[in-house]
Amino acid sequence: MNQLTNKNLVQPVSRAFYQMAWRWHFYAGLFVIPFLLMLSITGTVMLFDKQIQSARYNLAVIQPSEQDDVLAVSTLIANVQQRYPEAHIKKYMPAKAQLLPAFVIIKDGSTTLHIALNPYSGEILDKLDRNSSFYAWANDIHGSLLIGDTGDRLIEAAAGLMLLLILSGLYMWWPSNNSSKRAVFWPIKGRGKRAYYRELHSALGLYTAIVMLFFIISGLAWAGVWGSKIVQPWSSFPMQKSSNVPLSKLPHSSLNQGVMEEMPWNLEQTKLPVSDTQVAKSTAFKKVSIDQIVAQAKSLNMQNYQLRIPLSEKAVYSLTANTMSGDITDPRLDRTVHIDQYSGKILADIGWDEYSPMAKFMAAGIALHQGGIGSLNLWANTLLCIIMIIICITGIIIWFKRRPAKGYALAAPAKVVSPKAWKLGIFTLVTLSVVFPVTGVAIVLFFVIDSIYSYFKSRSANH
Repeated sequence: MNQLTNKNLVQPVSRAFYQMAWRWHFYAGLFVIPFLLMLSITGTVMLFDKQIQSARYNLAVIQPSEQDDVLAVSTLIANVQQRYPEAHIKKYMPAKAQLLPAFVIIKDGSTTLHIALNPYSGEILDKLDRNSSFYAWANDIHGSLLIGDTGDRLIEAAAGLMLLLILSGLYMWWPSNNSSKRAVFWPIKGRGKRAYYRELHSALGLYTAIVMLFFIISGLAWAGVWGSKIVQPWSSFPMQKSSNVPLSKLPHSSLNQGVMEEMPWNLEQTKLPVSDTQVAKSTAFKKVSIDQIVAQAKSLNMQNYQLRIPLSEKAVYSLTANTMSGDITDPRLDRTVHIDQYSGKILADIGWDEYSPMAKFMAAGIALHQGGIGSLNLWANTLLCIIMIIICITGIIIWFKRRPAKGYALAAPAKVVSPKAWKLGIFTLVTLSVVFPVTGVAIVLFFVIDSIYSYFKSRSANH
């Protein structure tokens, strides 16, 4: 008798847990779906940046003869300056392969241009405005919806709610019998369209849950609050550790180009070193030549890198090779070297061994996130983006098929009345809100909106 009573008591609580998970899955999905669709579409555009860039511009394969040697970088820059006499030379990027162009990046008025050159003849092949490229456009939408900090906060809230979607989804669709086990792994035909779409939605969600968790955490690390205000400061490299050199007021993020994230995540908030002005005075402010810096990069065994050229008296030469900018795909080869522009002395040399655990996760993760580790990674990420779009569409279909045929009811799952279920629910939501504050604000707003909606719904029913 006691066993039967306990079973009857447990069943409603179990059902209440399911109902609570369903209700929060529903509300989180209402907010997340537009953002997940946007992130999947813009993410796909960003994945194929190299292919789009090659198609848009004259970056044909270079065919050097056996006698051709790569020209000195100073010669390439001189060719660019001859074409753009008023421009400031900002950066040099060597050819990433023998048959590819080298790039000199200039600031011409208010426009930043990437000048593609034949490294053997010095011929200017084409010019690229990366800030107006498809990648820059997609990246800006991907990170801020083109509306700055407000867009960043909305996306951060959506990313946190994606975690709630994954957790509630896994709970809801956890198999309870052999029949449902089959449906979890792939939809069973002949059970109706709504059941088919629901099972397809859950199966795809199950297959991608772990990968999505990785993408969400690596994406949140760039967000304006959880990333910039909480995680990134704890994981930033302290420049004082490198050497006792004077520091600029400018952080490494100032070296990024527009919306393009090019500096390592753990260095963005770290201050840049400055060149020794005492040495500068003794040399009449004569700079070390760029060819000497390129030779230094070679001696440091840096091949695919970006060389930022100092544009002020206190600035430094900066050699960077990292997964964030796509220079390399092996995060263990991440390296940032700052060199005094007057003495040629290395002021800071920061690599993988100096990274914190979170910085290592980001360096390794960003290459995977961007599909930069070979064709398999590229197509796997493309497939993931397509699956995310399908999950969103099937979620909308499931809702549309369960809502009333007439009227405009939201058709949200019923509220939970079990106190035990509510305690677990509140604990979960409070924990999520504390760890991800912006998501917490969104959860509070959901509570307020739901309360107002329920109030007017009950009033309408009573009348």
